[in-house]
Amino acid sequence: MKRIGTILIATLLLGVVGAVAETAVPRPKMVVCLVVDQMRWDYLYRFYDRYGEGGFKRLLNEGFNCDQTLISYAPTITGCGHASIFTGATPAVHGIVGNDWPDFEKGYSVNCVGDENVSPVGTESKSGKASPRNLLTTTVGDELKIATNFRSKVIGISIKDRAAILPAGHTADAAFWFDKSSNSFITSTYYMNQLPEWVKSFNSRGIPQKYLSQGWETLYPIDSYTQSTPDDMPYESRFANEKRPVFPHQLIDTVTGFDVGISNTPFGNGLLLTFAKEAIDAYQLGRGGDTDLLTVSLSSPDAIGHRFGPNSIEIEDNYLRLDKDLEDFFSYLDKTIGKDQYLFFITADHGASQSPGYLAANKLPFGYMNEKYMLDSIQTVIRSEYGIDSVVIAATNQQLYLNNKAIAERGVSKDEIADRITELLMESPGITDAFVTKKLGSATLAEPIKTMMINGFHLKRGGDIVFSVQSGWKWGSISGASHSHWNAYDAHIPLIWMGWGVRPGKTNRLVHNTDIASTLASLLHIQMPSGNVGSVIYELTDLE
Repeated sequence: MKRIGTILIATLLLGVVGAVAETAVPRPKMVVCLVVDQMRWDYLYRFYDRYGEGGFKRLLNEGFNCDQTLISYAPTITGCGHASIFTGATPAVHGIVGNDWPDFEKGYSVNCVGDENVSPVGTESKSGKASPRNLLTTTVGDELKIATNFRSKVIGISIKDRAAILPAGHTADAAFWFDKSSNSFITSTYYMNQLPEWVKSFNSRGIPQKYLSQGWETLYPIDSYTQSTPDDMPYESRFANEKRPVFPHQLIDTVTGFDVGISNTPFGNGLLLTFAKEAIDAYQLGRGGDTDLLTVSLSSPDAIGHRFGPNSIEIEDNYLRLDKDLEDFFSYLDKTIGKDQYLFFITADHGASQSPGYLAANKLPFGYMNEKYMLDSIQTVIRSEYGIDSVVIAATNQQLYLNNKAIAERGVSKDEIADRITELLMESPGITDAFVTKKLGSATLAEPIKTMMINGFHLKRGGDIVFSVQSGWKWGSISGASHSHWNAYDAHIPLIWMGWGVRPGKTNRLVHNTDIASTLASLLHIQMPSGNVGSVIYELTDLE
């Protein structure tokens, strides 16, 4: 009788287990999110004929391409982009209004991930004093953690601290970024008190120096780079140890020991993807019973673009090399996690403008502004008319922050001062619009520019005046590239999904970078992040 009862209980338990298995929420083993810093949308097509079949072409052929993906706010800056992609919110909601912003209570500029309450791990450098605490909303990784009762693992990796920390969110198991002073990956006590052994081992192998010691020559014969300008152009910046910005680039000075830094070369991509593979193995991502999430942000394309510009041979070579790096990474994921067992997407935090020098050489609208000269001119006029010194105490993220104390001491209306400064801004070459931020809602400004400015402004962290610049204009010099504006060259970014739950195809419907988190949450059957304002890109899947 006892035996019959045991068999009956076992049978019932098997039935329960089977029922649970049949009703389990369908999810991939792993989600891999790749952000390519400063990747313009047109790089997918400018270099298409030179890409192999296993990298960008695989994404375009096997994935779902959201070809008209735009950023829904300005300024288009790294910190804002990484936060918006993974929160589904704009800076007005998630609070990351730039890479940094003034904090007048603290009396200094705040790094978007800076945190004086944590300590560096793996370095003595202050670059380790970082956490996601300035992010005001949850991320999709946070919501995945909550949905699985924190069984899912979430890891963030990048060269830049903000690009590792913000995507991974508040509840991440770890975030690792690269410390230039020690040429190693580090973290902070927000995540752990000491580096894992696998990270220590990785750092001990001296991989960055091995990359740099080989120098940087073009992957293919230099005369085959027909999608780029000639190698030696006056609007390209050079490395500090060079006389001219030309190939081959010597990355380490054998006499002085100076090196240009791995992040300024395409080898930074290879370094980061190698580190990502070791993280997958170390944390056994995609090998457990719950979906894991890995965010990887490639910072090197941004550094290369800023220095040489988007029409340089250096940029073309970067993407040809990245294409091969992606092919290798996909091959690894196919073998380790299983093809179609992981969900992958690639996007960018922002694009980039052409160098003013390139635009000038090709008879296109261009210009560049000296920020110091413009601000000094404003200060001079306000001092003369109102007797106020240093009326503008900060200018960042296309916003001006006014000196409230000095204005109050003179007994002058702040509104009057702000209105006068907007008038002066509009007299400055290259400025197309300038508005007092509290009047932005009623501003006579064309859409979608008006909405983008509103979306980029946070009431407690934003400035008193916001402005935009003329198409093709850039702060600073005539060389290199920049970004931060509402224009398509900065706001039009790639977005391709591939793998689990994704049907091959394409949409030309307008989508926004804030739709990424919504879509990912829908695919994973989890709650959208707490500040989410995006919509689901429903075309990319046949899943119910």
